[in-house]
This record gives sequence, C-alpha cells and structure tokens, in this order.
Amino acid sequence: MAGELMKTLNPAKVLKRLHYPLDVILTCVRWYVRYALSLRNLEEMMAERGIAVDHSTVHRWALKLLPVLEKAFRRRKRPVGKNWRLDETYIKVKGQWKYLYRAVDKAGNTIDFLLRAHRDKAAARRYFEKSIAQNGEPETVTIDKSGANLAALEAINAERETPIKIRQTKYLNNIVEQDHRAIKRRTRPMLGFKNFRCARILLGGIEVAHMIAKGQMKDNGARLTHAEQFYFPWLHKQSSS
Repeated sequence: MAGELMKTLNPAKVLKRLHYPLDVILTCVRWYVRYALSLRNLEEMMAERGIAVDHSTVHRWALKLLPVLEKAFRRRKRPVGKNWRLDETYIKVKGQWKYLYRAVDKAGNTIDFLLRAHRDKAAARRYFEKSIAQNGEPETVTIDKSGANLAALEAINAERETPIKIRQTKYLNNIVEQDHRAIKRRTRPMLGFKNFRCARILLGGIEVAHMIAKGQMKDNGARLTHAEQFYFPWLHKQSSS
C-alpha cells in the first residue's frame, strides 16, 4: 500500500510545503474525519498539546491528503458481499440539500458511496456503475420505493445477460439506514459544506475512516490498529527512508 501511495504523494514535499511534522498533520486529519469534532475543536486540542495550528490549516491538510488516502484504501479494501442494500441520505452543501448514495452488504460492510447534486435516475445509475466497477456485480440489490433507483437498475439489467435481482422492501434496508447515522454523526459538527468539491473530498475521508473502523482494510495479517491503518502509508515510507 505504501508503494502505491508514493506514486501520487511524496511526504517529504508535503512536509516542506506545510511546515509541520507529519505525525501532527495525520493526527489532525484522522481525528477530523473519524470523530464528531469541528475544526475549531481540533485547533483547541492541538493548542492544549503545545502545537499552534489554525483551523483553516487543518482543513487544507484534509483536502490535500484525503483523496490520496481514499485511492490507496480502495486498493486494499476487502471484498464485499453480493447482496447489496442501497439508500440515499441528505447532505447540505452551500445551504442546499445534496444526495449521498450509499450501500452496504448484508453484513454491514460499505459497498461504495457517491455524492450527487440530484436524486434521479441518472444519479442512481452513475452510483451503480461506479459501485459495480469497484466491487464487482451484485446478485441482489435491495432498494426502497424510489422510482429513480428502480429505473436505473432496470436500465442496467436491460444491458445484461444475467439480470440483477431487484427487491423493494423497506424493512430490509434498515441496516443501511442505521449505517447512515455514523456518517451523519460526523458531518453534523461541520454545519454543512462550502462547496461540492470540499464535500466530496471530506465525505470520502469520512467513509474511508468508517470502513477502516469496520475492518474493511486488508493489513496482510499485521494486526494494525485502526489508527495505524490510517497512518501506515505515510509513516511506513518515512521510517524506511
């Protein structure tokens, strides 16, 4: 994982530009996406530890590092089940509600996620295409009574020799609705996102931290803690350089 990550990120260059120790940067970014803390909470917590860092600096670190972390994590993500449960949840971006498409398998493992501006057939189809490309084809997809999600799946099935089984049973989607709570609990202190790009990047980091907490990252038997799994790509490279 470290070698893959280094293709897109050089920690030495990050340190040179940001003028902070790497462990401080990574700690702030992990706490921001893992726990229900605001940027000002993090600024205060770092000050109590004798580290002066502005809340806006933490935000810049997150936007810079999280896309790389997500890319590296996807290469080490454990396989998911073939029985998917899909639902959307609302995310406020620049004062307007947007839609975060999410799905889990019957064991509660996150399949994938996608933030879209609209809740329609095109958005649902884009989500399914991305999820299938990343995780393989499901056997069954359970959705609620959404006509847009049903239309998207039917359009995908029309192009397949073996159709995906579609179930519209609301109570079976309780597992994904419960899983939304972990994401919403983290986004609530953020009080909405300033723009779509920031929302997409930060939600990606929150989802990755949530998947690590659920044990969805392969560590090749190293028995790393959740924090070590988050830090591993950078610190492994730093210690070996």
